Amino acid sequence: MLQELCLKDFENSAGTVQDIYLSFQQFGQNPDTAPVVLINHALTGNSQITGKLGWWTNIVGPGKCIDTEKFSILAFNIPGNGFNGKKEHLIDNYKEFTLADIAKIQALALQQLKIEKLFAIIGGSIGGALAWELAALKPDLAENIMPIATDYKATDWVLANCKVQEQILNNSKEPVKDARMHAMTFYRTPQSLSKKFNRTKEEVKPCYKVEGWLQYHGDKLEERFQLASYKLMNHLLTTIDISKGSENYLETAKKIEGNIHIVTVNSDWFFLADENWDTYVNLSLVKNNVSIHEIRSIHGHDAFLIEAAQLARFLKPVFGSINKEAETRAKLETEIFNTQANGNWAVSNSRVGI
Repeated sequence: MLQELCLKDFENSAGTVQDIYLSFQQFGQNPDTAPVVLINHALTGNSQITGKLGWWTNIVGPGKCIDTEKFSILAFNIPGNGFNGKKEHLIDNYKEFTLADIAKIQALALQQLKIEKLFAIIGGSIGGALAWELAALKPDLAENIMPIATDYKATDWVLANCKVQEQILNNSKEPVKDARMHAMTFYRTPQSLSKKFNRTKEEVKPCYKVEGWLQYHGDKLEERFQLASYKLMNHLLTTIDISKGSENYLETAKKIEGNIHIVTVNSDWFFLADENWDTYVNLSLVKNNVSIHEIRSIHGHDAFLIEAAQLARFLKPVFGSINKEAETRAKLETEIFNTQANGNWAVSNSRVGI
């Protein structure tokens, strides 16, 4: 069920004060009694992370890697993404917001929901960048930070692609459709498209199947996504910067107290694997609880949505640790009980002179 919070008088980076409407969904267990996992969506995603229409159903659900029978799952919609269907909640002054502002909004929402500690923050693409931003803002908030197929900064390559997207969104006659078609070309790789289509042609249309596939993705996004939302999300991508302009990213990242588990994709042409490996190597010199995993795939950036088995294998040690902790706790409690029982038995026996 989609729920909503109103954050009164929020001041964004540009100094503008306005009310922010934040919609969200909760899945699984009660957050008062179970560890809480915050999952951030990608550019055109939303808070529907599991279930029939969920974008991460292979990873999140009963008995799955992020098990809704063990965890309380929280998913915020980035304000202005339009998922609540209320046009009055779209953000027209989107260029006044940064991704760090969205992290502040999430932190305020957690405060309203009385959630003081997270077991994990996890997300892919801009959702992973938002995980970095929230961890930088609240270094002691989460035990585990899991940024997937992303970076803690907008590289020149990301800025360049976002500029092209902005031009399309502002100048095209079919902006959402055309921008989506362009974006799909850097979400995948040439090898991925060759494997999928191999220069075959549509049976009823006078075009190659890869052209029809791009048209399909453009049409589908146009049906469900607002132009204002696309402009906002594309702009936020350009503002990823946990250093707040200082460019000293490692100084900020090393203050994050939780375990950082970076997941990169070897063929990602958007957030490059080399950048993530540099982050890992440099950060591991100043922080001892950093790890990295690499998804091996021909599918590029979208591999974090496609290669569920690999991703689950990387995430399982973290989310499976809850079971181990519970087993250890139960074993310890049993040992304490037995020790006390034996002590009482000894005391009892001493009283009767045995």
